[in-house]
Amino acid sequence: MAVIRKETKADYETVEALIRRSFYNLYIPGCVEHYLVRRMRNHEDFIRELDFVIELEGEIIGNIMYTKSRLTDESGREKEIVTFGPVCIAPEYQRKGYGKQLIGHSLARAEALGYEAVVIFGSPVNYVGSGFVSCRKHNICAEDGKYPAAMLVKELVPGALDGRKWIYRDSPVMAVSEQEAREYDDKLEKLEKKVRTEKAELDAKAKVLAEDREAFALLEERSRVAPKELHEKGLEKPLTTDEDGPAQL
Repeated sequence: MAVIRKETKADYETVEALIRRSFYNLYIPGCVEHYLVRRMRNHEDFIRELDFVIELEGEIIGNIMYTKSRLTDESGREKEIVTFGPVCIAPEYQRKGYGKQLIGHSLARAEALGYEAVVIFGSPVNYVGSGFVSCRKHNICAEDGKYPAAMLVKELVPGALDGRKWIYRDSPVMAVSEQEAREYDDKLEKLEKKVRTEKAELDAKAKVLAEDREAFALLEERSRVAPKELHEKGLEKPLTTDEDGPAQL
């Protein structure tokens, strides 16, 4: 049976190694998350009461940490909320419900501490089961005014966000220098840095999609210009106007 408890100083090395193993080569060659948690623990925005590990038969198989973050409305009023991350489960124990159990436990504790909302960044498919929704549904945007698909929100107190427009700002501790992270990582046990095959394939597909969109835009433009050129060469009237496209032909 899995047991969830607070992280202690005796766990730091084990947890950092677990985070490194879980995130290595996941998004970039290597990772920065293990360096981030090392910095987080000494930052004023770190919430020690929301720093948990999950154990299975005495072995730490996962961890979640929270920091304070802020929402600002259009009048300048601020609301202190929380953000979790990194959150990880050892690769061999993933997709078995331990992550959801860890998240649920920590969210209940965050609510008990008086926090009203949580904003995170991650793949929606991993968090909708824990009650997270698109940031757009709660009218929360990033500092650049955009609504990132990866920015997700959960109200811990129903109605706490009340529909007004909010701008999200995370803790300064989250701004990690990749160079500093690499230098720290180089001091640890060597792991092979590489681009995962799945990521390389996704990047290749994204490139093809971008090229297809560019080609379609060019085709659409030609479809508007060609009928006018034919008209100028003798047709009685143009087949399209500047507002029409291929769908109107």
